[in-house]
Amino acid sequence: MVFSRFSTDLAIDLGTANTCVFVRDRGVVLSEPSIVAFNTVTGSIEAVGIDAREMLGRTPGHIRAVRPIKDGVIADFDAAEKMLTYFIRKAKGGVPWARPRIVIGVPTEITEVERRAVKDSAYRAKASEVHLVDEPVAAAIGAGMPVTEPAGNMIVDVGGGTTDVAVISLAGVVHGRSVRVAGDAMDDAIIHYIKRKHNLLIGERTAEEIKLRIGSAAALEKPITMNVKGRHLGEGVPKTITVSDEEIRQALADPVSAILQAVRDVLEQIPPELSADIYDRGIMLSGGGSLLRNLDRHIRQQTQLPVQMVEDPLAAVVLGAGKMLMDEGLLKRFAVG
Repeated sequence: MVFSRFSTDLAIDLGTANTCVFVRDRGVVLSEPSIVAFNTVTGSIEAVGIDAREMLGRTPGHIRAVRPIKDGVIADFDAAEKMLTYFIRKAKGGVPWARPRIVIGVPTEITEVERRAVKDSAYRAKASEVHLVDEPVAAAIGAGMPVTEPAGNMIVDVGGGTTDVAVISLAGVVHGRSVRVAGDAMDDAIIHYIKRKHNLLIGERTAEEIKLRIGSAAALEKPITMNVKGRHLGEGVPKTITVSDEEIRQALADPVSAILQAVRDVLEQIPPELSADIYDRGIMLSGGGSLLRNLDRHIRQQTQLPVQMVEDPLAAVVLGAGKMLMDEGLLKRFAVG
């Protein structure tokens, strides 16, 4: 390509909740919510990312705020293409005509049709080349795990739409599992619990705030509470209630249990030699969903294995994809599409 040496190569973690963009030689330049706000009358984009998130649940009739990515895959092709185009243009900065090479992290078990949808959206957003990599592999590389060595490395990447679990050895995934239960499922569980227990209707943003402030996977040292505002379903008026960390732990029990089961399923499938490696090295946690309080402790208690967080859980996938972008040999070994 004539302009290839001027192009701005990108790595993208196209997440259900958040999109991160890494630019060659510049590092992570963008991390914004995966949300697009449309004007349904004119068809134009009103806002993308942080600005669009502020509109969630607060838009007038002619503005529609949508999440193009659902459970780790594209649910709204038009919105996904517009969002990608916006983020790519923003990341490229002063090189508007460049057609970048792009490496994108995707969940381990998405279908061939879903992979094709991701690539097509990136090509329509003016990419010159698109390579897909498994998110847990990218997260492991981003966390600096020795994935090319003949030893077992286990990573659990808890994102917004999916939790990806993988055991990697000799630059390959020995066994992987992807479940469509992660941060968004936790938010939904909180919404349903508050509705069922307190007859109060709350929105996505409130549920996420509850999860971040008082949510936990295992008991806290000191109990905490939070005042929650919503619409009372019986009375039809705004109301404030107080919820405790214990209640929210109950609400999160099912999604946390599903994540733990995915970890156990992978541990049961791997060869004994790699099991011994993981017993010594432990499990690494990454992704925004892994920031749920005491999730690491809960997995440690249930598996009796060492568990620790990667240095930068939110950026691990995009940092790993960025390393592959800059290392052709690594990209060839790990690209899945």
